[in-house]
Amino acid sequence: MPRVIFYTATTLNGFLADADDSLDWLFAVPGADDGGDGFTRFLDGVGVLVQGSSTYEWVVAHEDLIAHPEKWPGYYGDRPTWVFTTRSLPAVPGADLRFASGPVAHHWPAIRDAAGGRDVWVVSGGDLAGQFADAGLLDEIRVSVAPATLRGGKPLLPRTLGADRLKLESVRQGGPFAELTYSVGPIAT
Repeated sequence: MPRVIFYTATTLNGFLADADDSLDWLFAVPGADDGGDGFTRFLDGVGVLVQGSSTYEWVVAHEDLIAHPEKWPGYYGDRPTWVFTTRSLPAVPGADLRFASGPVAHHWPAIRDAAGGRDVWVVSGGDLAGQFADAGLLDEIRVSVAPATLRGGKPLLPRTLGADRLKLESVRQGGPFAELTYSVGPIAT
């Protein structure tokens, strides 16, 4: 059974994106675009990506992926990618995109099967990661805390998850980032 991992970067004060859904703050951090060997090993174990529509739209616009779809495999390879959205979005030509709406639990069997035993990476969307947690499907949160703050924006994980579900597994430094890894326990019954 694949693990579902929310692997993302956040500001020191807990924002994924600014108020305009931009990740420009992240790429202003020196070394942010160098994932290093740890990220490469992580990505090698990923069979499926899942992301929210705001991040998908930002990446498509920021990288001009509709005009330059050849960039997509450099970021994500040929992995299937589910984009959870409530609106119609342009597809990157040649990318294995699956637009979905509704509860993540309804799509879980197809996501799990497409992962082929490898991990599922929740690329973005704190709310999307929260939906996986709400459904009891989130296994791990791996967050790189950046040396940056924002006045506001999209929160890391707009849910209440307490020490009864979160267990710190590791802490490491990756350049200017502090990487924290938590396992996520089952929902209390």
